[in-house]
Amino acid sequence: MTSSRVWRRPTLDAVAAWAGVSTATVSNALNGTGRLSEATRQRVLAAAGELGYAPASTARALARGATGVLGLTMTTYGDLPVPYTEIPFYAHLVLAAMAAAHQRGYLLQVMPNSMSPWMWLNTPMDGVIHVGPRADDHVRSLLRERGIPMVCEGRPPEAHWCDAWVDADHDTGLRLLLDHLVDSGARRIGLTLPVHDDAYPHLIADAYRTWCAEQGVPVLVEEYASMPDYFTAEQEAAARLLDHDPRPDAVLGVYSDSGHNILAAARHHGLRVPRDLLVACVSEDPDYATTTPPVTTLSLRPDRTGDAAVDLLIAVINGRAGVDRRRLVQPVLIPRRSTRRPSRDTRRP
Repeated sequence: MTSSRVWRRPTLDAVAAWAGVSTATVSNALNGTGRLSEATRQRVLAAAGELGYAPASTARALARGATGVLGLTMTTYGDLPVPYTEIPFYAHLVLAAMAAAHQRGYLLQVMPNSMSPWMWLNTPMDGVIHVGPRADDHVRSLLRERGIPMVCEGRPPEAHWCDAWVDADHDTGLRLLLDHLVDSGARRIGLTLPVHDDAYPHLIADAYRTWCAEQGVPVLVEEYASMPDYFTAEQEAAARLLDHDPRPDAVLGVYSDSGHNILAAARHHGLRVPRDLLVACVSEDPDYATTTPPVTTLSLRPDRTGDAAVDLLIAVINGRAGVDRRRLVQPVLIPRRSTRRPSRDTRRP
């Protein structure tokens, strides 16, 4: 016996009924147009996702003289290859951006920053999300030459470098992590800091130094070259921190592998975590839930960043009025045992 039930593509009317809004509101939410509240826009997008509704992007794009295609590219560092797909932050960001683009009726193609100028000048697309903008970047000038809108993930190097940007609220996030370490008993918190020409380490350094000044605690920073072998370089930076006299009672890092590197340095110094040293890092790596000990992490929520970047880019493409072109995503603290110091009476002599 065969089923007589046939799947039918959900309609715009069905999404409107599900969300409790008009079809015009649904169209505006999906196209990034109109004056809608963010709550209404998100309700419509959620309804479209639950029903499996996907707009006919190609037909709609052709009707407005566009391609229906968005690009996403990530910065490069000279000739050094960066395995972005192996870094959890970027993997989560790209997947979230793809889902957000498809939900809004667009295709999203991930494009190498190192692609030839000819390709950048001729690949059909309506706009580009640029991840990790740097001052020395050839893609920006090529996109400007074509008049293609660009939204950055991360603060741009200059005020008018791009049309809009979305980034994690690094100041709030770092304060969340530092306050957690203090609540766990830390009084001398060291920071391993990459030397880099993008905005991220500078924002982290400013937030850390400001927090230390407010708390009246010493600034304990060891810098390291982030390329080419930042694993070894950061372990050496953490080792230098642990050689301080007096030694830090907590060390945090700001890259995905920082927790592993700091744990390795602590082991080399014969220190037990968390008994002798608290350890934390900024990372999306799920492996930190199973390290010895599990490491406290600060998530920058790349899933929300990817979604926000697509929404912002579509808003710029469609000239949506009243849009805040600078968006901050709130990080989330994930406490684990590496920052849970045992009480004094349970410590071994």
